[in-house]
Amino acid sequence: MRARLFRILLTLSSLTRPATFRTTPRPSNTTPLKSMTFPFLSALFGTSSTADNTKNTMTSYPDQRTPDEWRAVLSPEQFRILREKGTEPPSSGAYDKHAPASGTYTCAGCSAPLYTAHHKFSSGCGWPAYFDSIPGAVVRHEDRTLGMLRTEIVCANCGGHLGHVFKGEGFATPTDERHCVNSVSLVFREEGGEGVKEGAKDGDGKGNGEEQSKV
Repeated sequence: MRARLFRILLTLSSLTRPATFRTTPRPSNTTPLKSMTFPFLSALFGTSSTADNTKNTMTSYPDQRTPDEWRAVLSPEQFRILREKGTEPPSSGAYDKHAPASGTYTCAGCSAPLYTAHHKFSSGCGWPAYFDSIPGAVVRHEDRTLGMLRTEIVCANCGGHLGHVFKGEGFATPTDERHCVNSVSLVFREEGGEGVKEGAKDGDGKGNGEEQSKV
């Protein structure tokens, strides 16, 4: 009788004991998938980030017009490039292959003189190239957009974006520099004459490229 009672108690003990479950450990090196972005492709002919624009617009320039005031005097394409630091497609601007004997290239925003015809040279890069600027006309900023370090150049009077300057490319120029400038940022003025803007007709009656420069 006592042995039977002992077996009953032993059975009840095994039934009430907490069950042990073996679990498969989750791999610790599993990482969630992230969408891939290509900032270079999306930004090449777009505009720089808002943070970068804000940083540069904080610099004090003599011409302190507001964005709304600039929109009132600039075309949408001029505003995109001059005020939002955009870029025109290569070989599309009016001044890419422009080669006058004399004259001055001025800022399309504020008309400040920037380059002379003497500064311009043919680089084959697809944008107007200058080996130097009129003294004090251009300001340089560090540009880290597109995942690289470049030197941005802007108009010293209004801060309008012109393009970038590159050094040491081996061009046979006095400075070995190339100011790579958007045509949209410029207006060419002949000596003693009126400004020749993008799209103005040249001597043979053909347009200077305004339609091509739109993106």
